[in-house]
Amino acid sequence: MEQTQNNSFNLLRNAGIYAILDGDSKFEEYKFSDNGANITIAMPYLNGADLRNLSSSFGLIQKNTGISRWQYLDNLFEYCIKEDLCSDLLLNFFDKKKFKCKFWGHSVDVIDEAYNTFVQTILKKINGFLYFDDYELILKDNQFSVRQIGCNVEIQAPSLKNINYDYITGIYKRATEDIENKNFDSAITKSRSLLEEIFCFVIEKKNAIPPKTGNIYELYKKVKDLYNMHNKSNIDKCINALLSGLVNIVKSISEMRNSVSDAHGLGSKRFKVDEHHTRLCVNSAITMSEFILAVEQKANSKQNKIEVEI
Repeated sequence: MEQTQNNSFNLLRNAGIYAILDGDSKFEEYKFSDNGANITIAMPYLNGADLRNLSSSFGLIQKNTGISRWQYLDNLFEYCIKEDLCSDLLLNFFDKKKFKCKFWGHSVDVIDEAYNTFVQTILKKINGFLYFDDYELILKDNQFSVRQIGCNVEIQAPSLKNINYDYITGIYKRATEDIENKNFDSAITKSRSLLEEIFCFVIEKKNAIPPKTGNIYELYKKVKDLYNMHNKSNIDKCINALLSGLVNIVKSISEMRNSVSDAHGLGSKRFKVDEHHTRLCVNSAITMSEFILAVEQKANSKQNKIEVEI
C-alpha cells in the first residue's frame, strides 16, 4: 500500500539523517567564488538547547532531561508528523538565515550561490538514506515532500487550518488547565503559538505567504500591512492608542515565552513566572486573537460584498 505523505515523513526518522540535520555530518569542501576561501558543507550545528528551542517554537516542550540530541530530534519529528508540520520543520532547518554564520561577509550573489549548493548537496546526502526504500526528499514551491522516486504527482498546498472562535476557546481551555496544573511554561507557549497561528491564518486568507523567520513580530507587521491596521487620523485617539498597545502585547508574549520556558536554557536570565502573570499572558493572547480574527472576517465580508455588488 502506498504510504500517505505523513507516513512517508517517517522515513526521515533515521540516525544518519538526524546527524545531517543537526550539523554533525560534514561533507565535501566548498570554495567561495569571490575570494576562493574554503568551507565544509554541513548544516548549522544545533546543540541541545538549540533543539529544545526549536521544539518549543513548534509547540513541543522538551525539558533538559539529559537525553541525546538524537532523541530530541526524534521526539520533534514524531510530534511534527502527528501535527502535519514536517514540511514547516524542514523549511526551518534549511532557512537561509540559519546559515548566516557560514556565509557572513560575502556578497548577495555569492551567498545565494553557496546556499543553493549547500541545500542541493545536503538533500542528495539525505536521499542516499532514502534511496533503497525508493523514496526521495524534494523541495518544490517552498514545500518539502517525501515521495516515491520518479513520482510526478504534484504537491498540493496544505489546506488552511480552520481557525475560528471555537478554536480560540479550545486553546483557552487547555491553557487554563495548564495554569490550574501549575504548568505555566506550557500555558505561555500555547499563548505564543496561538498568536502565531492566528497571524499566519489571516495572512494566508489574503493569499499572501507568512514570513518564515519564526519571528512573531514580523508576522504581526505583515498582518498590519495586509489589513491596513495602522493609526489613522480619522479614528478616535483612544482606538489608535489601543492599536498601538497591540504591538506591546505581541512583543511581551514572545519575550515572556523565551524568558520563562525550560526550552531555551537561559540559566540565570530565566525568571519564575507567577500564576497571575501567566493568566494575564493567556488572556491577552486570547483577546488579541479574537480581535485579529474579527478584523479578518470584516475585511473579507467587505470584499465579498463588493464583489457581489459589482
